[in-house]
Amino acid sequence: TCSFSHSPKDFPKLKNDTFLRAARGEETEHTPVWCMRQAGRYLPEFQETRAGQDFFATCRSPKLCCELTLQPLRRFPLDAAIIFSDILVVPQALGMEVVMVPGKGPTFTEPLKEVEDLLKLRQKVDVTAELGYVFQAITLTRHSLEGRVPLIGFSGAPWTLMSYMIEGGGSSTMSKAKSWLYRHPEASHRLLRLLTDVITDYLVGQVAAGAQALQLFESHAGHLGPEQFQDFALPYIRSIAQAVKSKLKEEALPMVPMIIFAKDAHYALRDLSHAGYEVVGLDWTIRPQEARAQTGKDVTLQGNLDPCALYSPKEKIGELVKKMLEGFGTQRYIANLGHGLYPDMNPDHVGAFVEAVHAHSRHINKH
Repeated sequence: TCSFSHSPKDFPKLKNDTFLRAARGEETEHTPVWCMRQAGRYLPEFQETRAGQDFFATCRSPKLCCELTLQPLRRFPLDAAIIFSDILVVPQALGMEVVMVPGKGPTFTEPLKEVEDLLKLRQKVDVTAELGYVFQAITLTRHSLEGRVPLIGFSGAPWTLMSYMIEGGGSSTMSKAKSWLYRHPEASHRLLRLLTDVITDYLVGQVAAGAQALQLFESHAGHLGPEQFQDFALPYIRSIAQAVKSKLKEEALPMVPMIIFAKDAHYALRDLSHAGYEVVGLDWTIRPQEARAQTGKDVTLQGNLDPCALYSPKEKIGELVKKMLEGFGTQRYIANLGHGLYPDMNPDHVGAFVEAVHAHSRHINKH
């Protein structure tokens, strides 16, 4: 249960560290598995807990975040938990208002339109004051997990957050945000640097609160071409890994593995594998062998089953998982989907996916 009684210092001993070992490139008996959006609307208990609650109000309740994070672990033998939150809490910390509109998704009441609008943003963010509720949720959840599996913290990456802040919500082209990159490169870099500083402090704060791994979501990477990615995304992705690691060292905090997930950025896989992250996450549009060839021996790969594969009959899910494991190999590998779970998915099929990863990887390791 999710109730406060401890400080961050006396966390329960970790019983299953398979995910952390795979992330660090150590040998594992089975391939660890977790799912992006595993705490989500596909679970009836999630819908129940969230019923009638405003989405961001839920994000600001450590107790609810803890409960939602634990729900999938009660059902499935997952190898990691990921804290329930949202990437848009960072723009909120910068002073922007974001509301969740039913049927439409997250919406910024006043998106950034002109370069002058950057002046409305908080230039110095005290992450504990603005995002302390996430840190509390992490500490609470880490205790409530009782050491069952590691807890992952996360943030959106600078370009992805910038694109939301300018578009004001989802977009199929990101043309407003991309037009800034072409018309206002200096202002774009100023905004990306501001985001990088906040994200760095935010991620370090998550580790201080008890996160045992961190994932950076560059969900909108695919809207950029190789040149723009090189200019406006990669340098900040690199800089976050470097800055987080040096601050963790400075503050004598654990050196936790970091995962970079840049959706649809195949053109950058080689660069991403040298960007300072232990794990590179993959979407479903690349072949496992191809990804291995591009990323080399020194990083762990995570991914990349097409989420829609979970609509298949259960036996078929097993076959697809087996093929995926044969493609990646069972070591230096964390099984996941190539994107988050969709709301209309059958929880039993998610269970079939998790069990197939464990069963097939154990079998492959034995033989």
